[in-house]
Amino acid sequence: MKGPVAQIILVGWAVFWIGWLLAAANVKRGQVSWNRYAGIRLVLVVIVVAVVRARHGVDDATLKGAVPKGIGLALWALGLGLAVWARVYIGRNWGTPMSRKEDPELVTTGPYRRVRHPIYSGIVLAMIGTAVAISLYWLIVAALFGVYFAYSARAEERYMTEQFPEAYPAYQRSSKMLIPFIF
Repeated sequence: MKGPVAQIILVGWAVFWIGWLLAAANVKRGQVSWNRYAGIRLVLVVIVVAVVRARHGVDDATLKGAVPKGIGLALWALGLGLAVWARVYIGRNWGTPMSRKEDPELVTTGPYRRVRHPIYSGIVLAMIGTAVAISLYWLIVAALFGVYFAYSARAEERYMTEQFPEAYPAYQRSSKMLIPFIF
């Protein structure tokens, strides 16, 4: 990875994930079914590692010029900004994908007003921005995470419907799962 945009994005991702892990220490207690979904996580990690390793022996898939780099950087920043805003807004109710919290609260305001899973949306948007700015190979990673997040969102929505049998279906009708006004 060369150039200032790539360096900004690389350092930004590192800061994001370190901050994300530190913020996880202050959430409500809950249950995570790690064993049930361990296979999916393992496959994602293996595929991501394979893509990154394969990247070293393949022609560069970088969009040339300042405009794609600027657009990619903007998408990356917007995506991470959305994820962080949503994480701050949901507060102690946040959890790893498909976790169940003690005394859950239904958050339907802020970034959750239009999108039920804005953290997932933000991370995928940031990955798309990374692809545009650095290398189109990141689109593979974005697609894999997108599939995983869509799967997680559907599982979480079943749980939320159980927890909030009247409020959650009404919330679903008034918002989109991952992309405002579309899906």
